[in-house]
Amino acid sequence: MVGNGTTMGHLMKHGLLLFLGFGIIYGVHKIPAHYFKGLSIIAMPVVLALLVYTLAQGTTIEGANASRWIRLPLVGITFQTSTLASVVLMVYIARYLSKIKDREVTFRESILPLWAPVFLIVVLILPANFSTAAILFFMVLVLCFLGGYPLKYLSAMIGFGLIGLMFFVLVAKAAPDLFPNRVDTWMSRIESFWDPADTEADYQIEKAKIAISSGGLVGNGAGKSVMKNFLPQSSSDFIYAIIVEEYGLIGGFSLMFFYMLLLFRIVVVANANESVFGKLLVVGVGLPIVFQALINMAVAVELFPVTGQTLPLISSGGTSIWMTCLAIGIVLSASRKRTNDFDESEVDENNPLEVLSGQL
Repeated sequence: MVGNGTTMGHLMKHGLLLFLGFGIIYGVHKIPAHYFKGLSIIAMPVVLALLVYTLAQGTTIEGANASRWIRLPLVGITFQTSTLASVVLMVYIARYLSKIKDREVTFRESILPLWAPVFLIVVLILPANFSTAAILFFMVLVLCFLGGYPLKYLSAMIGFGLIGLMFFVLVAKAAPDLFPNRVDTWMSRIESFWDPADTEADYQIEKAKIAISSGGLVGNGAGKSVMKNFLPQSSSDFIYAIIVEEYGLIGGFSLMFFYMLLLFRIVVVANANESVFGKLLVVGVGLPIVFQALINMAVAVELFPVTGQTLPLISSGGTSIWMTCLAIGIVLSASRKRTNDFDESEVDENNPLEVLSGQL
């Protein structure tokens, strides 16, 4: 069968990406967690520049919108800059919230250090990837809520966010050449989700539901999916439907259980960390992994409109895998005992990163 060779090639490539990802986990978990305070400050202008460069390309890579990816010249692979920006932003916000934890903060004083970077990154991601921008903004709100940021200010930011989104839609409608097809794509996906009648836009969802229904309780067996040959993005956006087809409801629920176990461990690590920054760091980079997984699975079973979000560590795509591994490495770093014992009085003055981390 044609699919067998394709499946084997996909598994080999995916295995290599995971192997490199585990290397990222190991390397990152060796970094003391308080170093990420300074690293987030250094990385913030870098990711902003990368997002601007990515958005400015305005071409396509293998038929896809290139304003999501850049091609790395030396290695010839594509890199989705929004995934790196999301991790950096969550670390940056954890740093800021830990800094203001023990005092009253006014809305005005938090605009520049907190909300300006948030809106810059969200606005740069929004034109090419609405779902990623929306999920990132929601995760920021959740982290700020857990970090004790005043609820009345969060309500105001939700209002500003909705106004900004409406303004963007109006601009996109008024100047369709500026952001071609983006708003129309969002609207068609939402309309298709709420419309009970089957349309052309429902093709992916219909094929995904066929794959899920044909899997039954135990599935058709590993590599024996039929719908992967007909379902677009079967190895990325709709990989969960193929998993259920091959491994059945048992496999589908088992995978969901492992993501819930990951969430449980994230909560345990956050609760065990003695520093405010460590707690917020773990939640900030760990929670989006599980949330993205739930969104992906919800899309496959038509509980949520099509978003284009991948299934962390399972879907194909090197950037998604590596950035998930980066986040897991940060969580593991925060779980190390020596991180919790960090004392600013013991900062090594010969290490500029440690000095910066201690000051921040």
